[in-house]
Amino acid sequence: MHDSESLKGKTAIVTGGGQGLGEAICMRLAEESCNIVIADINPNSLQETIQRITEAYDVKAVGVPTDITQEEQVNNLVDQAIARFGSLDIMISNAGILIARPVDEFPASDWLKVIEVNLFGYFLCAKHAARVMKKQGSGIIIQINSKSGKTGSYKNSAYASSKFGGIGLTQSLALELAEFGIRVNAICPGNMLDSPLWTDSLFEQYSQTRSMSSDEVRQYYIDKVPLKRGCTYDDVCNLLVFLASNRSSYMTGQAINVTGGQEMH
Repeated sequence: MHDSESLKGKTAIVTGGGQGLGEAICMRLAEESCNIVIADINPNSLQETIQRITEAYDVKAVGVPTDITQEEQVNNLVDQAIARFGSLDIMISNAGILIARPVDEFPASDWLKVIEVNLFGYFLCAKHAARVMKKQGSGIIIQINSKSGKTGSYKNSAYASSKFGGIGLTQSLALELAEFGIRVNAICPGNMLDSPLWTDSLFEQYSQTRSMSSDEVRQYYIDKVPLKRGCTYDDVCNLLVFLASNRSSYMTGQAINVTGGQEMH
């Protein structure tokens, strides 16, 4: 069991919380006795995550269907959190998409869509979290970034650009919001090879762009990691809980790698 005192009674918003890493983050925060507002573009996955949380943990969880690229919806998401729980202690900007194409074959609309979700969406979440956290004089904003925010990614220009931009945004917000007691950090996971993003999408995409089988793609990415395995949800959640707690009270503006040694700067 984890020490649940550090986040007990806190309120967190998790975007993209209906599946994959976002769902795992919601479950871990619930385990840490945190009340959760789950945002996802898919209402059905929202309800499934809420049911799993309330069956397993004695916390409150509510869902707000949200497209994070639409400011009115993000504004409503934050307002719903305040109306339900009275405060917003933690904003986890997790929702994201990945589309990989060679640059000369990349539809401009798809390239822009990645930027809109991964970077602009993060901006909107941080903006509306900040407007209530500044009044509180406290708060934590955490972006789920990527190792692709540190090093360019092959035939993956939109995603890497969005994640590089996310680190710049994280650092800028950390500078701006420090005086209000708000800390802003990013987590840069390695490849989560067993997540829906990979099993439902990326193995097929990379098989095409790299002319490999799915099994070859998996081994290719494992071979890049000094610790010789993919990143897990627990690897990310362990760091997230630390960053969301007072144990990291002297940390802001950081983009921390969780990559098994694949990325070291």
